[in-house]
Amino acid sequence: MIEHSVRLTADAVLILDRRKLPLEREWVRCETVADVAQAIKDMVTQSSGPYFAALYGMVLAARAGEDLEAAGQVLVNTRRTNNHLRKAVHCVLSTSDRSVAGVLAAAEAGDELYRARSRALAEAAASLLPDGARVLTHCWADIYLIELVVSLRKTGKDFSFTCTETRPYLQGARLTAPTLAEMGVDTTLVTDGMGAALIADGRVDALVTAADRVTMDGHVINKVGTLGLAAAAHAFDVPFHALVQAPDQDAPSAESVPIEYRSGEDVLSYKVSGVRGVYPAFDITPPRLVTTVVTDRGAFAPADVHSYYEEGEQNQ
Repeated sequence: MIEHSVRLTADAVLILDRRKLPLEREWVRCETVADVAQAIKDMVTQSSGPYFAALYGMVLAARAGEDLEAAGQVLVNTRRTNNHLRKAVHCVLSTSDRSVAGVLAAAEAGDELYRARSRALAEAAASLLPDGARVLTHCWADIYLIELVVSLRKTGKDFSFTCTETRPYLQGARLTAPTLAEMGVDTTLVTDGMGAALIADGRVDALVTAADRVTMDGHVINKVGTLGLAAAAHAFDVPFHALVQAPDQDAPSAESVPIEYRSGEDVLSYKVSGVRGVYPAFDITPPRLVTTVVTDRGAFAPADVHSYYEEGEQNQ
């Protein structure tokens, strides 16, 4: 269900509430683009989910006769670190046919393009992993991860995954690990603080994560905690492969990427007088700690990601 967790109906967008998985499967009904934006902001959907939600939220805006540029800006403003939202909105706004049928066709094309590019990057990533690879991952890589498992199986390679819990929302425990187990993958769950120890103990062959954004100079922006794992992997000569469909041409360096801070209350499992919480939702891993950036056009060294655009279309 994660792979198709956003559904367009005749009068709404249905979004699978990832906050309640795996114990409950509940769909949040969004009848307006404002409803979709609120669902994204409230973390009803995460990882690649907001991309699909934004695509079909734009269809709701077209059906309602709303200004599409304004609707798109509402969606983009919900979460600004990951540029999936901007890509989805751009995909729809780039069509010359602003009719409901035209916007729907653009959204469906954007949906299929994302899935096709995810398959391509997964194939490239699978080629980097040895037979018998013990893979450590952090947070939820969504369709990227699903396609990586499919690609690894096509190659006939054996592999296993260890997932961090990914506090405070526990995406790794609630989403990544159950989905891998559902696919029949040998899966282990650890707390966020255990990853470095596993790496140091020689129990990890590769650190593999998705990336919310990769800058043109090779910085990897991803769920907070990625930086610490990357530093540990670098210290013990374990490769770190970051998966993203394309580097962001609008982000020349890390300074150009806004880092989202969510409520500090989210990290306070125990609320003690005089203690406050702070929650940066993402961190930035410098290029020197990244082995490979894997895209739909193959693998690049971080220093070479700019060459992604030397051939082919711009603004991917």
